[in-house]
Amino acid sequence: MISPLAYVHPDAKLGNNVTVEPFAYIAGDVEIGDDCWIGPGAVIHDGARIGKRNKIHTAASISCLPQDLKFVGEKTTAVIGDDNDIRECVTISRGTASRGTTIVGNGNLLMAYVHVAHDDVVGSHCVIANRCSLAGEVEVGDWVVIGGHSAVHQWCKIGDHAMIQGGSLVRQDVPPFITMRETGSYAGINKVGLSRRGFTPEQIATIHDTCRIIFQSDLNFINACNEAEAQVPQSPERDAVIEFVRSSQRGVIKKYGR
Repeated sequence: MISPLAYVHPDAKLGNNVTVEPFAYIAGDVEIGDDCWIGPGAVIHDGARIGKRNKIHTAASISCLPQDLKFVGEKTTAVIGDDNDIRECVTISRGTASRGTTIVGNGNLLMAYVHVAHDDVVGSHCVIANRCSLAGEVEVGDWVVIGGHSAVHQWCKIGDHAMIQGGSLVRQDVPPFITMRETGSYAGINKVGLSRRGFTPEQIATIHDTCRIIFQSDLNFINACNEAEAQVPQSPERDAVIEFVRSSQRGVIKKYGR
């Protein structure tokens, strides 16, 4: 159902059973999948590629122009997967020449006033709470929780299943499976979240042992990764943490208590 009070460009491609509420605006170079709901006053700009069963609430702005002085009008996109809940006043910028696209995966909850900047990659099943801001070219893994009023510096990476406490300033990379304090330091592993997502006690113990050596010893990160590799039996979880730390370009967050 498309309200007569909404504007939908004749070139826009809408799937089956799409609802467009009054005063919504949909530009011409837009694709929207089946069963989506576009709320009152939402704006879908050129370059939006939106999957199925998404809810885009009042005053959200999707595929808006990048807030980047290097952007000179190149044709880029913002790609959004399926089953996302994008709440009031969320802004998702489209890409620049750097990557060409901004990506948001499936099943995410982006609460009110979240900003996803140009060329970001957000995984699936994430919860990004109110007034969080992701700067340009940030990468967020799957099942990540970012507490309200947090800000993520450009080019930072956040690993799968990580949790960022509210009010944080993320200046460096956050490895998978851990919780980060608002002071930018390691606070422990995300044990509750991992348990809820079906990780076994043995997997959680492996993650804890790996992170204890890396983040709670006096070793520097290079030596701590080597020590964890020597002491902790090989597993996908151990290797994921070690590889993330070793490959970080910005450096990882501070150790426990630092």
